[in-house]
Amino acid sequence: MRKFIAVFLFLGALSVGVRVHAQYNKEYFVWMGRTCMMNNDYREAIRTLNTLLRFDANAYEAYFLRGIAKYNLDDLLGAEADFTTAIRKNPVYTQAYTYRAIVRSMLGNYDDALQDFQEAIELRPDLPGPYYSRGVTRLLNQQFREAIEDFDQFIRQENKVSEAFIYRGMSYLQLKDTTRAYDNYDTAIRTNRENPLGYNSRGELYLRQERYDEAECDFDKAVECDSAYIPSFFNRALVYADTKRPMKAMADFDRVIQLDSTSSITYFNRAMLRSQIGDYNRALADYDKVAYYSPNNVLVFYNRAGVHAQLGELEQALADYSEAIRLYPDFANAYIYRGRLRELLHDPQGARQDRETAQRKIADYRSRLSDSTYSIYADTTQRFDRLLSFDSKFSGSSFERTVARSGAQEEMRLLPLFKFTLMRPDTALVAKPYHVQRAEDFKTRIGNEYLTLSHRESNIPADTLVLLDRTYMQRMKNEETSWSLLFERGVTQALIKQYTNAVNTYSAAIELNPTNPFLYLNRSTTRAEMIDFISSLDNSYHRITIDSDPANRLNNTHKRTYSYDEAIADLNKVVKLFPDFAYSYYNRANLMALSGSMPEAYEDYTKAIALNPDFAEAYYNRGIVQIFMKDTRKGCLDLSKAGELGIEEAYEILKHYATSDN
Repeated sequence: MRKFIAVFLFLGALSVGVRVHAQYNKEYFVWMGRTCMMNNDYREAIRTLNTLLRFDANAYEAYFLRGIAKYNLDDLLGAEADFTTAIRKNPVYTQAYTYRAIVRSMLGNYDDALQDFQEAIELRPDLPGPYYSRGVTRLLNQQFREAIEDFDQFIRQENKVSEAFIYRGMSYLQLKDTTRAYDNYDTAIRTNRENPLGYNSRGELYLRQERYDEAECDFDKAVECDSAYIPSFFNRALVYADTKRPMKAMADFDRVIQLDSTSSITYFNRAMLRSQIGDYNRALADYDKVAYYSPNNVLVFYNRAGVHAQLGELEQALADYSEAIRLYPDFANAYIYRGRLRELLHDPQGARQDRETAQRKIADYRSRLSDSTYSIYADTTQRFDRLLSFDSKFSGSSFERTVARSGAQEEMRLLPLFKFTLMRPDTALVAKPYHVQRAEDFKTRIGNEYLTLSHRESNIPADTLVLLDRTYMQRMKNEETSWSLLFERGVTQALIKQYTNAVNTYSAAIELNPTNPFLYLNRSTTRAEMIDFISSLDNSYHRITIDSDPANRLNNTHKRTYSYDEAIADLNKVVKLFPDFAYSYYNRANLMALSGSMPEAYEDYTKAIALNPDFAEAYYNRGIVQIFMKDTRKGCLDLSKAGELGIEEAYEILKHYATSDN
């Protein structure tokens, strides 16, 4: 999209700039700025336009042109600000609306982008460009029928742009109309036989339908068009693998890694392929790479353990299975294979324990088949040796969930949820403590000196937590079960990632004490952490490439949606039982943000801050949410306050936005 729209609008924008600036007698600066931009020297163009704006601060075209320069430098926030200024100085500036809409779409702000497109179309309904760009935005926003209407309108005026047919084909494909998808891909290829995106899109559809010969032919053509086009090398490798040509597949994976040396998904696939042909030593080297780039992904250690076992390195295999179990305690397959290794290593007791644990996990999974959430979580008896597609996201997991940083490739993280956890008392505090007498009374009632209300990871070693959990289990056998004992057991189970058991234990505690808000608080947090872990194992995403140039791709990383409804319902109960508890609003705001409900998240963070004016984490997360909603100035003010209150990460983000300003 970026390439096409830039070409489509840029020349017209420059001609407007020449006319207006001439009357200011600033032709030299306009000519210099135009020359720099046509030569892709956008930094020099910005410096030239800055000089022009010092002579005339009302030259709205100069703001627009500077916005284009910033846009091409990936300074999307700065570009949006300049387009906004241009619109403020000239409210009927069609191109400024169109470009601001494109930037807002790239920032994920689809609602405001669509509003800008509407303004542009109402001002100039005869221009084709806004229809194309709005179609792409609607495609990203999963408004597939509306996207098709926009592409139809664009194609009626401009029928030589292959990308329009490709994206219309993608829209039909999302509506399950493969016939029209093929027709559009075919038209796109006839329109531009040098565009690899057309061949790759049609090839992916062939691959999905197992029409391997046709898919291979299309990927060959895409590679012929662009020898650095990663998706087609990757997809062709999948074709080779599925048609039993592993060495050809390996060569294409090698090429992908040559083009992108940090591609975890490619190392992972190459490792599996090398394992399948018996090249175990090099498979280990690839798994080591994946472990480096994705250290919290359970499948890395699970699969690497199998390779170690094939090489007779039983101790290393045992260690990898144990690491997989540490990351995912309900992983039945890992227990099964670790049990077999323990038999070989003359540990019959450990082998028996692993077999029994695996059987319990499998039985628990089967008992929950009607529950889709738990089925995803508990089904660990499947195979994990199939190659993953290019659209699979291979990452670790952490509840420090991420929000894409506006205008950059980095990510900004929400600070995690607050819960009652176990912490050594010498843990440093980030900000002023929030004293809640009711919470203090609850801690006194539990009587555990390590019990702390915190959003930080526990600093108690994992083996100590396991021993403590066993102690609680033994106490529950030997004495009458109370809600407080169940609560303590739930805390340890959650800390050792036995999420299913922890939720059940908290539920049992709630049955005995249904009016205690802190039981619901911890059950909510555990449910949310469990969903987060689920997503790390089932995290493929749909990706729409908007630019044929790999260097300028715009992607929609649409993940499978996981429902936080139960966790939010628990927090609603906390709010009802204890309406003056700031942490409940903060936690609910986090889950609202992760669910995409940004305005509701903002409101809850604000309530949390009203109850605790020194709530540094709430300022920090509210700042991120406001930036995500494009209110960058207020977001930065909140981040500044968070830094003042002790959140050091805030200054790194503020530094980013400071360096983005001109």
